[in-house]
Amino acid sequence: MSAPRQLIVVDAANVVGSRADGWWKDRAGAARRLLTALAELTTRLPDTTDITVILEGAAKPAADTPTPPRLRILLADGSGDDAIVEAVTAATDYAELTVVTADRELRTRVTAHNATTVGPTWLWNQLT
Repeated sequence: MSAPRQLIVVDAANVVGSRADGWWKDRAGAARRLLTALAELTTRLPDTTDITVILEGAAKPAADTPTPPRLRILLADGSGDDAIVEAVTAATDYAELTVVTADRELRTRVTAHNATTVGPTWLWNQLT
């Protein structure tokens, strides 16, 4: 029996904004650094785990960052939170959905769609 497929959806703006490392000076650069770290993380995760990262606003140019097959970038047309909820509701092929965000309202919205939530610190700990 194979392991259940898992999707981790990353609220990039929330994760990047959780650290006071100067990200506001170069939002696209901060998003690129996060994407690079997530690409490396995929090499340590089970083959049944995928990651989707939502980019919005000034971080969108980071979408040109090369990514491995199990790391997907979605650009929010409007609200990043709405794009995250859409990604969760569209993820019907996954047995487990985890959303990385500290946004309380977003947590409520995605748990209504059977996703679990973890905060940015959880993800930063996975990346180190």
